[in-house]
Amino acid sequence: MGRFSLPDAKPGGLDSPVTAKVMKYAAKAQVAVFRWTGGRLGSTWRIGAGFRKPVPTLLEHRGRRSGRLFTTPLLYLRSGGDFVVAASQGGLPRHPQWHFNLQANPETRVHLKGRRGVPVTARVAGPEERAELWPRLVELYADFAKYQAWTDREIPVVVLSPRSARP
Repeated sequence: MGRFSLPDAKPGGLDSPVTAKVMKYAAKAQVAVFRWTGGRLGSTWRIGAGFRKPVPTLLEHRGRRSGRLFTTPLLYLRSGGDFVVAASQGGLPRHPQWHFNLQANPETRVHLKGRRGVPVTARVAGPEERAELWPRLVELYADFAKYQAWTDREIPVVVLSPRSARP
């Protein structure tokens, strides 16, 4: 295990509500830096496996109950014209809130370095598509394999397909 690697075994306290809260506020900080710098900083993930191999981030979603707009930095894979994300939440036992928000409101936008507000439609990959995409996500960010090993749930793979902007 390298100096910046995550442990192979599930860390103690991962299921703690404090862990989810720390992740939430770290994400808010990354989004603030992204916005403040116009995407020059905060557009890549540099934690764990991302330290040596930074991974790009994106995603905006609307709260399914509140209707509020949220921005969450998610690692993404390009697959053809689509963006592919994993609802890993660092291996926590529950799916992240953004996953449920996208199921309720699949039409959303992604913000990329140099391209803001790209309209997309979200859908959960079916079993065959997930089987094809999951290894590619792990190749992109090796810690996804650890997250899957740390949780009993199958981590959903979500495909964000660009759609034409409405006039």
